[in-house]
Amino acid sequence: MTYKLFLIILFTFTLSSCEKDDICAEGTPVTPRVIIEFYKFATPTVLENVTNLGIIEPTLSTGFSFTAVSKIQAPLKTTADVTTLQFIQNGSDTDTMNDNIDVITFNYQRVDEYVSRACGFKTLFYLNETNSVVLTADGNNWIQNIVVTQPNIENENEVHVKIYF
Repeated sequence: MTYKLFLIILFTFTLSSCEKDDICAEGTPVTPRVIIEFYKFATPTVLENVTNLGIIEPTLSTGFSFTAVSKIQAPLKTTADVTTLQFIQNGSDTDTMNDNIDVITFNYQRVDEYVSRACGFKTLFYLNETNSVVLTADGNNWIQNIVVTQPNIENENEVHVKIYF
């Protein structure tokens, strides 16, 4: 009788120690990207589409192409406190002779935040108070001005940077 009771208790504890699968649920907040909106310099209150925009991260040789967009999401490096991106006017077409490259550097601090055992950590970005977003002047900039509207990049629900061209 004692042996049967021992088996029942052992079986009960074995079943109760099982855990749910470690799957990161869809929609769980992850590392946010910087949200950028584009405006014409002459009409700074009206969103303006940028046609044939290419963005390249030169050290990683990764890039993105956009056609007729007024708002984009760009990733920042989670392993460094600086990300340099090349914003290429006419960069999403095949003709490289008409490309106009402007270099923008994002300077920030990173904070890793624990999400869950299944999802791990996400990185939040906090743009520096001074020189947070720097446009490299080259005498042929198509980007005229950059304004940081939200220096804390903690989600993708708000615009962080406005670019005027």
